[in-house]
Amino acid sequence: MRIHLNVNGTDHGVEVEPRYSLVDTLREGCGLTGSHVGCEHGVCGACTVLVDEQPVRACLMFAVQADGKRIRTVEGLDDNGAFNALQQAFHEHHALQCGFCTPGMLMLATWIVERGAPVSDDELREFMASNLCRCTGYRNILRAVRAVLDRTEDGA
Repeated sequence: MRIHLNVNGTDHGVEVEPRYSLVDTLREGCGLTGSHVGCEHGVCGACTVLVDEQPVRACLMFAVQADGKRIRTVEGLDDNGAFNALQQAFHEHHALQCGFCTPGMLMLATWIVERGAPVSDDELREFMASNLCRCTGYRNILRAVRAVLDRTEDGA
């Protein structure tokens, strides 16, 4: 069946089998390989994307469920070819580790920052704990997200 996805502002008409996951469709049907396939059980969060501005495990969502939805992936985060604030903070705070979980972490962090609500350190740890970093790099990831939140909450 043919579905239509708006990914990072670009429309994609994709032919899929009903059993295809969203992450596989993004990678193979749209050519966007930034979202990683980790556990395929929704545990690790490496495949996290934003669907209609909500974080979603793309390995657990069928592509047909995303028909007509707006999807944001890590490829859509750049700021005219430069790092956006979160990507820059991950770089500055050495939060990249091996990089496998980074796309999912960045998309989850995007949702946290764009919510525009104050986030305590405990809430931030709880949010980010839903994605797994096998390098155990949470400290630097939390520092990076906190740096952006602090700038955002200060109105900078």
